Amino acid sequence: MIEGKAGRLTVRASTKGLLVNLRNPPLSDRRFWWAQLMVVVVFFVQVGADFAQDHAMIPIPDFVWILLVFIPVVYAGMTFGLVGSLGTALTGIVALAPPEMLLRHTGVELWGAWSIFAVVLVTAVLLGYRFEKERGLREQLHTAESARMVNSLEGHPLSWQRLLEALPYGICLVDAKGSMCYTNERLEALSGYRKDDLVGQPVEILVPSRDRSRHVSMRDGFANRGVIRPHGTSLILALLRKDGTELPVDIALTPFAFEGTSWVVVMIRDDSARVEAEHGRTEAERYATEVEVEARRALAKSERRFRLAFENNAASMAIADLEGSLVDVNRSYCEMLGYADTELLGRDLIALTHPEDRFLTAEMHRRLVTGEVDQVGYTKRYMHKDGHVIYGDIQTRIFEGDTDTSRLLIAAIRDVTEERNLAAQLSHQALHDSLTGLPNLALFQDRMTQARERVARDDGRGALFLLDLDDFKGVNDTLGRDVGDQLLLALARRLESVTRPSDSLSRLGGDEFAYFAEGIKGTPEAEEMAQRLLDVFTEPFLIAGIAVEQSASIGVVVCDAGGGRDWGELIQDVDTAMYEAKRRGKARQVLFSPEMRQRNSNRFMLAQDLSHALEDGEISMHYQPIVDLANGEVVGYESLMRWQHPERGLVPPDVFIPLAEQSDLILTLGDFALRESIAEAATWEPTRSDARAPYIAVNLSARQFHDPRLVSTIKDVLASSHLAPERLVLEITESIALSDIESAIRAIESLQLLETSVALDDFGTGYSSLSYLAMLRPNVIKVDRSFVNSAERGAYAERLLEGIISLCHLLDMTVLAEGIETPAQLARLRRYGCQYGQGYLFSPAVPAFEVTGMGDRVSSLLAAAVARSV
Repeated sequence: MIEGKAGRLTVRASTKGLLVNLRNPPLSDRRFWWAQLMVVVVFFVQVGADFAQDHAMIPIPDFVWILLVFIPVVYAGMTFGLVGSLGTALTGIVALAPPEMLLRHTGVELWGAWSIFAVVLVTAVLLGYRFEKERGLREQLHTAESARMVNSLEGHPLSWQRLLEALPYGICLVDAKGSMCYTNERLEALSGYRKDDLVGQPVEILVPSRDRSRHVSMRDGFANRGVIRPHGTSLILALLRKDGTELPVDIALTPFAFEGTSWVVVMIRDDSARVEAEHGRTEAERYATEVEVEARRALAKSERRFRLAFENNAASMAIADLEGSLVDVNRSYCEMLGYADTELLGRDLIALTHPEDRFLTAEMHRRLVTGEVDQVGYTKRYMHKDGHVIYGDIQTRIFEGDTDTSRLLIAAIRDVTEERNLAAQLSHQALHDSLTGLPNLALFQDRMTQARERVARDDGRGALFLLDLDDFKGVNDTLGRDVGDQLLLALARRLESVTRPSDSLSRLGGDEFAYFAEGIKGTPEAEEMAQRLLDVFTEPFLIAGIAVEQSASIGVVVCDAGGGRDWGELIQDVDTAMYEAKRRGKARQVLFSPEMRQRNSNRFMLAQDLSHALEDGEISMHYQPIVDLANGEVVGYESLMRWQHPERGLVPPDVFIPLAEQSDLILTLGDFALRESIAEAATWEPTRSDARAPYIAVNLSARQFHDPRLVSTIKDVLASSHLAPERLVLEITESIALSDIESAIRAIESLQLLETSVALDDFGTGYSSLSYLAMLRPNVIKVDRSFVNSAERGAYAERLLEGIISLCHLLDMTVLAEGIETPAQLARLRRYGCQYGQGYLFSPAVPAFEVTGMGDRVSSLLAAAVARSV
């Protein structure tokens, strides 16, 4: 039977088996990497030879040195067979071929090198194949021998297999190469593997990966010594189970020989219970030992530790007798008070205390000495040797001295002077404005509450003032934030000079200041005080050599003892009054009245309604004709927004447009106006066969004009409506353009590149329009209606209107007059050469359906107006 099994085992390795081995290179074996290191050495030898030959240093051709690659190829073949030899040969060719191809060589040298490469490859295959076959035959013979030994013991009534199955240990039979030839059922239970999974596998499959390399060397050493290793002497104390967990085990090894072959019986015992118990016992012993050692150490070093703690403590420490005389001090205590220890010993504690805190010190000392308390903690002030005050946080208690009858006081003092100073500084910063040093909102509210309580007790009156700078953003944007901060600082000092020290002045934030005056007689005095606040702006502020003109708007609220308004209501009322001052033209004071609160509430409700007006279809566009004053032709229309409120009726644009500008709603309305107007204009036909179709003029808000998406939006709308760009005029006011002149110039240039036109509306009403006119270069100038109307009231105003029209002609700009209402105004504009005009003389803004036929009506009106003016 043995011969039969051996015959079945001695089968030749197939070509398929060799190819399978090629897919599994021995990358984890260091001998394989020794072969690769040899290839690297050959590479450097070959490169060096190439260099030497190139410089005529040696006569031997460099490709001859490639023959050295046979050494690692043969070594790898003898060790690993075909997989090692062929792998090493391919590595050598990859490493040595590039220099041969890239460097300069003759044809003979290249043929020689590639011939050697071919011979190396053939040799690797033949040599590796031979050793692969020999190694396979050896393994097959060894397996057959193992099978013969196993079969020779079968059939006995008390066979070794039955005995091994009866043992309480896991058993495996391992050959000299570490392969398991037999395992019992107990090992199956311990490892989780079946017998068939273990037999034929290396024993290292049961060893954790961290111990495998060490286990191989231990196994080889044990096989050479051939001595028994009983339980309790194993170094491998963990079994790797099939599921990846580890089991603590104790391993015994017994070597034996059978017909000249060495074997090892491995007995594996589950050691988890012992290890757990041992671990608990060891931990308990270790803990007990640590406690004992620590106790002895604490007892031995207590005195030295106290001395070190006392002398080197960062806290100041002092020991005094019951009478309060110092008997010992540490270095920190001396440094805190500025004395040497010889100057302090014997001195009374109270003598070192600040005079105002000596009573506190004496009281705490009495409570300790009389036994009223065991220890005391308090803060007091000391007097430093140089006279300055030190704050100390003190903890004092009584302890027993060296004798049974002596009792001493020991005090630990922490110097908290810096903490006190820092706390005071942080408290000031928390309640004061960091720039001006004035009280901030929190402190102002507290002071105002106290002031109102005093006003209520005295049955008097008080006044709250809210001051907000006008157009302060322009200072920051133009002169920089540093100048803006210096302006606020200078303003704070001026306000302090005109306000009473007994009142409360505060900077609420940004450019807002609040002032509460108590004990005033009535409204006239409050208005007089507000005027004093406004008077501080009469003189320019000189900041960094720059004279800055600045104004402010002030809201005033007078409150009395019976007013009943809380802090929030007062702030809301004074804020309402301040914004009313800005609405009325800025640089003024406004006294709050209940009607303002109602108007403010109405504006709020109107703003709420406006947010839904567009969705509800209440917003529409009307169109006012723009007329050629020479021939009466309607050349275009200005698009004007109208809001028909369901309850309030028609809401004027000058009411709801400012409300929209306070939020992003202005962008939504502006986009609606642009799209609706362009779409309507695309339907207009020329009024005459020889004329062009009317253009559409759309007003842009400040937010819309400076929106970076404006140009792309106009492109999309023009493309979708098929309106020619030259039929679109975009109107902006002087205030919009001059708020950011550089941004305005870029925006106008971008719009003009689209072939649209830009009109400057309300011309002449700005404070510096002429200085920036050449920079902005608009296509159209719209003369404000105030110039058209005022020309009737005097020669000076008439010459001013004529000058504006002449200036536009000189600059090659189209001029358009707004607000034409009478034939006399029309005649004057025609006489001065004004090209275009619009106004109620021709038509108010009408809905889109009334635009049809507008050309004929306007021509008739113009002819009649000209006739009347002659």
